[in-house]
Amino acid sequence: MNLLDYLPGIPDFPKPGILFRDISPLLGNPQAFRYAIEKMAQLAKDWEYTHILGIESRGFIFAAALAHHEHKSLVLVRKPGKLPLVTHKAFYGLEYGTDSLELQASSLPIGSRVLIVDDVLATGGTILAAASLVNQVGGIVVGTICLLEIQGLGGQIELEKKQIPSKFILSL
Repeated sequence: MNLLDYLPGIPDFPKPGILFRDISPLLGNPQAFRYAIEKMAQLAKDWEYTHILGIESRGFIFAAALAHHEHKSLVLVRKPGKLPLVTHKAFYGLEYGTDSLELQASSLPIGSRVLIVDDVLATGGTILAAASLVNQVGGIVVGTICLLEIQGLGGQIELEKKQIPSKFILSL
């Protein structure tokens, strides 16, 4: 199955010059979605981990499905102001701006081995912010898996600099 058939590019969204990959067709096709999660599970087999961390919002979908598939705990990293208890915050850059993420301090026990899951790796800023949050609460990032890596934006290089192993189903 070619998952690119289910990930059309939308030019100039959310800003001119950005090619947005729409995951809606993949999610709308049960066979394609199941295939993507099974591929992620295969990629994850090289790591020992106790928790899967999903990044708001599209990363939630893949992380939740993978956590269910692998019988692992799910932890969510959210946009600011969405979590009710004490949080840690990390800022990051996007290819089209800046943002921040928060992790509820009580979400991960100290020493948790965490697999970060997101839909797309572009510049690496989102995943690096999530990794920083895991470290702030005493967790250990074992690796990251994304559905798609956009080559040429430097994300994988940035993750390598921080010694965060990364795997992808697709690279463009």
